[in-house]
Amino acid sequence: MILLLDTSTPTCKLTLLDERGVIAEDEWQADRTLAQNLLRYIETKLAEQHASWNDITGIGVLKGPGSFTGLRIGMTVLNTIAETKAVPIVGEVGDDWKNQAVTRLRAGENEKVVLPMYGREANITKPRK
Repeated sequence: MILLLDTSTPTCKLTLLDERGVIAEDEWQADRTLAQNLLRYIETKLAEQHASWNDITGIGVLKGPGSFTGLRIGMTVLNTIAETKAVPIVGEVGDDWKNQAVTRLRAGENEKVVLPMYGREANITKPRK
């Protein structure tokens, strides 16, 4: 089963695919609860398909551009799952990112670690003190 995830906006979007195609698509208004609830959300969606973490064979992620915090949280969670479960992970950009990610995963590609692409330089404010 391939897990595809987009955390670039306050609405988290998840797609699950098997060898036949899309078996589940869902979105969740995560807002400021993404870090607290992302693992539970993914686990619930897997369970709805009678699947578990062990059924994931590949991970695709939208790596940006988008929310700094959302992308960072999503990438951290998915990179950790990929490393822990020893499954390939790829990141893509653009409107067709899902198809590109699935194509790369099915071709055996593995980035091992996907880094976010924010679309511009970070705007880091200096401490006041």
